Amino acid sequence: MNPQAKLIFITSLFLGTTITISSNHWVMAWTGLEINTLAILPLISKSHHPRAIEAATKYFLVQAAASTLVLFSSMTNAWHTGQWDITQLTHPTSSMILTAAISMKLGLVPFHFWFPEVLQGSPLTTGLLLSTAMKFPPITLLYMTSHSLNPTLLTTLAILSAALGGWMGLNQTQTRKIMAFSSISHLGWMTIILVYCPKLTLLNFYLYTMMTATVFLTLNTMKILKLSTLMTAWTKAPSLSTILLLTLLSLAGLPPLTGFLPKWLIIQELTKQDMALAAMIISLLSLLGLFFYLRLAYCATITLPPHTTNHMKQWHVNKPISAWIAILTILSLMLLPISPMIASII
Repeated sequence: MNPQAKLIFITSLFLGTTITISSNHWVMAWTGLEINTLAILPLISKSHHPRAIEAATKYFLVQAAASTLVLFSSMTNAWHTGQWDITQLTHPTSSMILTAAISMKLGLVPFHFWFPEVLQGSPLTTGLLLSTAMKFPPITLLYMTSHSLNPTLLTTLAILSAALGGWMGLNQTQTRKIMAFSSISHLGWMTIILVYCPKLTLLNFYLYTMMTATVFLTLNTMKILKLSTLMTAWTKAPSLSTILLLTLLSLAGLPPLTGFLPKWLIIQELTKQDMALAAMIISLLSLLGLFFYLRLAYCATITLPPHTTNHMKQWHVNKPISAWIAILTILSLMLLPISPMIASII
């Protein structure tokens, strides 16, 4: 892709995100979401492969429908209350429509079907943007309207997302699809706590973004799109494979690592809110996610490849680790000791 064109699209992404997260008026928020959608489409379809074109088309249709619902929800609210302010979303029907619209934008169950397909048709770097940066504006809208959303509906969506994200990721062999289902599962954790402690939702999102960025950048450096390629990665890039192993364990939420922090705080807050049953269910469902993270980690570091592999062997090269991967890895693994400081900020 032309560097000038890429610069325009990336700048438009930043512009759209900034407009949405800093606006008070629904129409401005909607405008930011539309700019975001239009800016990411060329990045999805830049390879001109039929699967990439299909992914871009699916993404456009879903996001257009979700944006329409956002506008419809805000207009219904303005009709009943005379308010266009984002924080003044008080009409129950408008709140429900908005929840559905943002669920479509994020890929929450039952509006999740497009997300794995779109991620599978995109390059790894665009997949990283779709999993992290593109989810920030919708989560900001949920954060600003959290006081007027329906807790029962959000808890139901969250538990379904954690269940399906874990369940459907179990038998996947493509790394991008595994990361998509991982994203759906993590969104369940963010959604379940939204009404009770919105700042925890944002903390979870920030930490998830760091860990996912590490995984995507590592996979992109090693050029790994499927598990069979991952099995031969250890001999070529042992340091990157080790980073991948540890970051995947952090994503799974294992205790000494950063990923345990948001899960711990969310379970603690849910228990305080007399929602011990929901906390127990979503904790058990995260074991499904743990299984496929462990499978990825197992393929990356422990498996010896069979001698009759049917794909081209790459030359042995010690790939250098970029500064971004190094910094993100440290953050993805070592933030748990400073959890009291993070909790005090919340």
